Amino acid sequence: MGASRTLGVRSITHHKFKVGETVDFRPGRMGFPAASRECTIVRLLPVEAGRNLYRIKCAAEAFERVVPEAQLTERM
Repeated sequence: MGASRTLGVRSITHHKFKVGETVDFRPGRMGFPAASRECTIVRLLPVEAGRNLYRIKCAAEAFERVVPEAQLTERM
């Protein structure tokens, strides 16, 4: 029982970005561009299919979107 708890803790994937951080959004599909590439992390979401997910808000858009970590990069 104690070993499984330890194993569970080790298998947790940590999000690379934090709430409030400004990042660049790079959409995965051509023909579906973001209105602005500069976005803010609104919420960290649970891991789904082995991918860290985020709710982001782009400055030039009126809505939020859910994106995988692979589509986000640090602002330079």
